[in-house]
Amino acid sequence: MALQSTIGFKPVAAAVIGNTVVTIIKFFAASVSGSSSMFSEAIHSLADTANQILLLIGLRRSLKKADDNFEYGYGNELSFWALISACGIFFVGAGVTAYHGITSFLHPHEIEFSWVVLIVLLIAFVIESYTLWVAISQLKRAFPRMRWRKRLQHADPSTLAVFLEDAVAVFGVLIAALSIALSYYTGAPVWDAIGSIIIATLLGVVAVVLIVKNRSYLLGRAIPEGLQEKVEALLLSEPTIEKVLDFKSTILGFGVYRITCDVEFNGGALLGDVYQQSALRDEYEEVRGDYEAFKRFCADYADRIPRLMGKKIDEIEARIRKAHPAIRHIDIEIN
Repeated sequence: MALQSTIGFKPVAAAVIGNTVVTIIKFFAASVSGSSSMFSEAIHSLADTANQILLLIGLRRSLKKADDNFEYGYGNELSFWALISACGIFFVGAGVTAYHGITSFLHPHEIEFSWVVLIVLLIAFVIESYTLWVAISQLKRAFPRMRWRKRLQHADPSTLAVFLEDAVAVFGVLIAALSIALSYYTGAPVWDAIGSIIIATLLGVVAVVLIVKNRSYLLGRAIPEGLQEKVEALLLSEPTIEKVLDFKSTILGFGVYRITCDVEFNGGALLGDVYQQSALRDEYEEVRGDYEAFKRFCADYADRIPRLMGKKIDEIEARIRKAHPAIRHIDIEIN
C-alpha cells in the first residue's frame, strides 16, 4: 500500500473545511449569547483549524523525496508538524479555554438565551460528526482487522490528531449545549463556566497524548516488537545465517522503517552452497599433490566466499522488503 493512501490527507482536509465553517458560526453564537462555553467551543474550533493546517503542511513535506541532505527522506516532517499542532492544542485550545472558563467561574455573568445558539450547536454537531466519521473510516480502511486500541496505536499522527480532536469537538458541543441549558434553567451562570473548564480539560488530555506519541517518533522509536521478531525469524530461516546479533531499528516516518543488524554466517552451509560434494571432490583430485594448483584453488575459494556472502545478503534483504514493504532501509553487516 502506498504511503499516500495510508496517511490522513482526506480526514485532515475534511477537518480543515469543517472546522473553518464551525469556527465562524460559533464565534457568532458566542457574541450573541455571551456564553463562556460557546466562546470556549469557538476557541477550540479555531485552534483545531490552525492545527489541522499545520498537519497538512507536515503531510506534504513528509512526502518529499530523499536528497543529499536527508538521505533517508523527510518522513519525520509529519511528526514534527504534528508535535507543533499538539502544542497548539495544549497552549491555545486548552490554555485559552481554561483561562476563559476559570474567569467566568470567578466572575459569572448572565447568559442571554437565543435560538441562534441552539441552531449553531446543531450545525456544529453535524459538521463535527461528519469529519469524525471521515477519520473513523480512514482508520478502519487502514487497519481493517485490528481492535480500536490497536488502530489508535498504529494510526499516523495526522489521522490520530483529527480523530481525537473531532471526538472531543463532538463531546464539546454536547457539553456546551448541556451547560448552557443548565445555566438557563437554573439561573446559575456557573454551569456555563464549568462546561468551559471540562472542555479545556479534554483538550489538554488530547494534547498530551499527541505530544507523547509524536515525541517518541522524533526521538527514533524502534519498530514494533512483533515486527522485529518476524524479521529475525526470517533472517534465521536462511540456512547460511547462524546468529543474528545487535538488531537495531528506527521509524523514519509513518510507514517507513530502517533496520540494522550483525549476522554470523555458517561456514559449512556456505561451503555447501559454493561446492556440491562431488564438485568439491573433483577439485581436490585436481590439486592433490600440486602445491601451485592448491594455492590457486585457495585464492579462488577466498574470492568466491565474500561474493557469495554479499549475494546472500542481497537476497535476504529482498525477501525482507517483499514480506514487509515498510522496511525501506536495511543494513546487514557480517560479524
